[in-house]
Amino acid sequence: MHVASLGEFEQGLPILEKLRTKYPEHQIVLTFFSPSGYEIKKNTTVADVVVYLPMDTNANAKRFLNLIHPEFAIFVKYEVWPNYLFHLHNKNIPVYLISAIFSKRQIYFRPYGGFMRKSLGKFEHFFVQDENSKKLLTGIGFSNSTISGDTRLDRVSEILKRDNRLGFMDRFKANELCVVAGSTWPEDEEILIEYINETQGQVKFVVAPHEIKKPHVDKIISALTKKTVLYSELGNTDLTEFDVLIVDTIGLLTKIYSYANIAYVGGGFATGLHNTMEPAVFGVPIIIGPRYKGFKEAEDLVFAGGIVPIVDKNSFFSLMDDLINDPNTIKSIGAINSDYIKSNKGATDLIMEQL
Repeated sequence: MHVASLGEFEQGLPILEKLRTKYPEHQIVLTFFSPSGYEIKKNTTVADVVVYLPMDTNANAKRFLNLIHPEFAIFVKYEVWPNYLFHLHNKNIPVYLISAIFSKRQIYFRPYGGFMRKSLGKFEHFFVQDENSKKLLTGIGFSNSTISGDTRLDRVSEILKRDNRLGFMDRFKANELCVVAGSTWPEDEEILIEYINETQGQVKFVVAPHEIKKPHVDKIISALTKKTVLYSELGNTDLTEFDVLIVDTIGLLTKIYSYANIAYVGGGFATGLHNTMEPAVFGVPIIIGPRYKGFKEAEDLVFAGGIVPIVDKNSFFSLMDDLINDPNTIKSIGAINSDYIKSNKGATDLIMEQL
C-alpha cells in the first residue's frame, strides 16, 4: 500500500488492519512519500516493511517491484504514479485506488491530460468517495468504479470503542465548559489567544499547536494573560487553578477531543485544514478557518451545519459567544457531526468484499 502522508495513512489503515487479519501469512509493505507521515508511522505494526517509495522513475519502479514481488497493490486517494502503474500492469499485478476523490480541475479531465488519463487505465478498480468522482471517471471512459465513501470514517468510528479517558483532562476540565483547539497554526492562534484573553466566562481552553518546538510554545504562553499550564510541566499541579492548557506533545489530541464541548480545528487560515473527523465523532460543534475547499468531509459538514467556518476575529468572537451562551445549540450542532460519521461509515467492508 502506498500513501502520501499521515492523512492518507489513516485512510489506508482500516484496510491494512483487515488484510492483516484475513491474510496473516502475507507480508505487507507500506510506502510513504512524505517525511511527516513516514517519521510518525515508520514503526507501525500493521505492516512488515515501512519505507519511502522511491521516486517515480522507470528504473526505480522496475527495481522496487522486482524486490518486493507484490501480489496486488493499493494506492490511496490522490496517489497516481505513472511508472509504477505501468510496471504493475505489465506484470499483471492488480492495482486499486481507494478513498479516491476526483474534481474536474484535475489534469485527468483537461484536454492536455492524455498521459495521466492513460495512467488511470492501469487501475483494476476505483473505490471513490462520492457520486461526483464516479461521474467524472465515467465521463472519460472508466466504468470500473464503486462509490464506497471514505475509509477514515470507519477509522474514527473505532475511536468511540476505546478508553479515551485522560486523568489530567479530568482534573483540568472538571465540570467546566471546555474548548479544544487542535493542530493550530500561528494564524489560528492569533485569533484564539485574543479571545481567550478577553472572555469572561467560566471556560477552559486546551490549545494543541501544530508546531510544538519550545520557541513557538513560549511565544503562545507569553501572549496569554490567563493562567496557563504546559502539558510537559503538569507534575502534581492543581489543574483546577488554570484556565489554559497547552499540549506540547503529540499523540494525545484525539483523546483530548473527547473532553471538548466545542472544537476548533486549525489549518484553515494557513497551509491546509487538519483532521475534522476526530472531533466530529464525539458529537461536538467544530469551528474552522475559511480555507476548506477540497476537504470533502468539511465541505459536507459545513453544508449540513455541523462545521462552522469563520473568516476573521469578529466572526470567531461572535460565534463563540453564541455557542457558549446556548448549550442547546452546542448539542444540536454537535449531533449533526456524530450523525454524519454514523451514516457514512462502512467503506472498509465494502472495499474488502471486492478485494
